[in-house]
Amino acid sequence: MHDRIVRLDGVRRTYGAGQSLVTALDGVTVSFDRGTFTAVMGPSGSGKSTLLQCAAGLDRPDSGTVTLGGTDLGTLSETELTKLRRERIGFVFQAFNLLGTLTAEQNVGLPIRLAGRRPDAALVRETLARVGLGERTGHLPAQMSGGQQQRVAIARALITRPEMLFADEPTGALDSTTGREVLGLLRNLVDEEGQSTIMVTHDPVAASYADRVLFLADGQLADELTSPTPQSVAERMTRLEPVR
Repeated sequence: MHDRIVRLDGVRRTYGAGQSLVTALDGVTVSFDRGTFTAVMGPSGSGKSTLLQCAAGLDRPDSGTVTLGGTDLGTLSETELTKLRRERIGFVFQAFNLLGTLTAEQNVGLPIRLAGRRPDAALVRETLARVGLGERTGHLPAQMSGGQQQRVAIARALITRPEMLFADEPTGALDSTTGREVLGLLRNLVDEEGQSTIMVTHDPVAASYADRVLFLADGQLADELTSPTPQSVAERMTRLEPVR
């Protein structure tokens, strides 16, 4: 039995003003269960990244509420929000964002150091082993392939044992073979360790690794698919319209 870990209720987010006002999210209500893998898709400008940023506490909605594990993010100060993101949320982006002068081990331990604590060396090595890089702890990013660098980035996101892992186009900078390896890793983390994951993607193949796919159009939820295949996702993308 799953329980909700992230919930958005009536979330609205706009940017700009007057003639240049853009509604990125238009009253979105959706929940994400613990131990599940959700992909978020939609055309460019549909609100995918804004949904991710609001759900992760990186952006504050104009109205509506966002809760993470029972905590209403809207009630938190910026300092409290920063602490929550650091301790309870993991992020993986298209760009690996690794520090080139640090080894894989040092990059993975960085979030712990930024929190003012000394990383547990055994935990860092164990986390790298979880993503298949147990033999690469001392390597610099320049000594690793793109796929290996993204695995280091995933290990860095996992080091705090986050309640939710947010991934924004995690395979966008990788070739298709390497991308599938990274997606397989994310899928295994869900299946074997119960790692709750939300991923924004434009790729139907990437979305097919998820348990369900949410489709956005014009800032609204347009549809969702469970047990997606690349074909069913691609077919649904061709006829997306928001529900008015």
